[in-house]
Amino acid sequence: MVLNYLWISFFLIAFVVALIKLIFLGDVVVFKAIIDGVFETAKTGVDISLGLIGLMALFLGFMQIGERAGAINVLSRIVGPFFSKLFPGVPRNHPAMGHMMMNFSANLLQLDNAAVPFGLKAMESLQELNKDKETASDAQVMFMVLHASGLSIIPMSVIAQRVIVGSKNATDIFIPCVICTFVATMVAMIITAFKQHFSGRQWTAIIIFALVGAACLGGLAVFLRHLSTANATIFSNVLSTGLVMLLFVVFILGGMYKKIAVYDAFIDGAKQGFEVAVKIIPYLVGMLVAISVLRNSGVFDYIMQGAKWFFSQLGINTDFVPALPTALMRPFSGSGSRAMMIDAMTKNGPDSFVGRLSCMFQGSSETTFYVVALYFGSVGIKRTRYAIPVSLLADLAGIITAIIVAYNWPWG
Repeated sequence: MVLNYLWISFFLIAFVVALIKLIFLGDVVVFKAIIDGVFETAKTGVDISLGLIGLMALFLGFMQIGERAGAINVLSRIVGPFFSKLFPGVPRNHPAMGHMMMNFSANLLQLDNAAVPFGLKAMESLQELNKDKETASDAQVMFMVLHASGLSIIPMSVIAQRVIVGSKNATDIFIPCVICTFVATMVAMIITAFKQHFSGRQWTAIIIFALVGAACLGGLAVFLRHLSTANATIFSNVLSTGLVMLLFVVFILGGMYKKIAVYDAFIDGAKQGFEVAVKIIPYLVGMLVAISVLRNSGVFDYIMQGAKWFFSQLGINTDFVPALPTALMRPFSGSGSRAMMIDAMTKNGPDSFVGRLSCMFQGSSETTFYVVALYFGSVGIKRTRYAIPVSLLADLAGIITAIIVAYNWPWG
């Protein structure tokens, strides 16, 4: 129901704002801009879905090898002790545990191409355990909010964009991004735990995860902090791409050890790529069109103006306001927020306060509405329960943390 109300509200708000601009401001092209955006975005939605076919075929093919070789079950047993606390409704050795772990691992390195197929497979596995096929289960909600919180330790795409626009220290947003995304993830986990009435043992697991995660991420952050920009970029690229290749090789070796027909297993899994990619087209087109209508009507511009006035009235330093478009667009559109981040760096400089903060917004959150439509839509979930509000609260926590960190970080 939440998606239903949001979708309707996007169109109604956009129409009212556009009508006001036409009548009172004489903007005779506002509706043309909206409709042109609708047509373009509808095509984009289909292009995104069809563009996933090759990637889905690739990763689902290797996942099929991993499943038949028993790699998924091995991974499930490794993460079982912690995940069994977060997902009490999922049997400890169920394949969903391994699928979710691979999805989270890909997200940590911002490997979107790998994270999406793993995530879709995880949601499919969780759907097998779901009694009400149209309503998200507790496990699906927890998985969704954790994924939407965008936990990442290496914001590769953001660092790459900073290099392109001429940053003198492209990796100096790395540690701040780690801090922001970790806070957002913990907020998402804690709120969902309250909603699902976690027990004392489950809360203990969350506390341990917070402490261990902070220690591990902090250690990696300190390590990369002492590397030069060039070396940090090389390390990030080698780590991320090397792990993907290692995963492929491990699955193949596992298949050979189990004496399965590795290539045949790959083909069987790859065939599922087309089916999944086509299935999500209506969900993506519907959500992306609604977001486009809201954006092209000028609603986001008015929000920015209102935010600047509001904070100035409170006597708060408004230096962060020019970077807010990236933060506000991020839950709606990954490409839109990326464009706003690049625009902020171009106008203000990549190493300016606004440029860095916009990069922190981009690197420490996820495209919430996109992933909700994608993952829940892939298994036919219509009632998402509290997944969207919790995900947006996590985004808000990340935004607030980013602003606080940016004001207090000793930029070199």
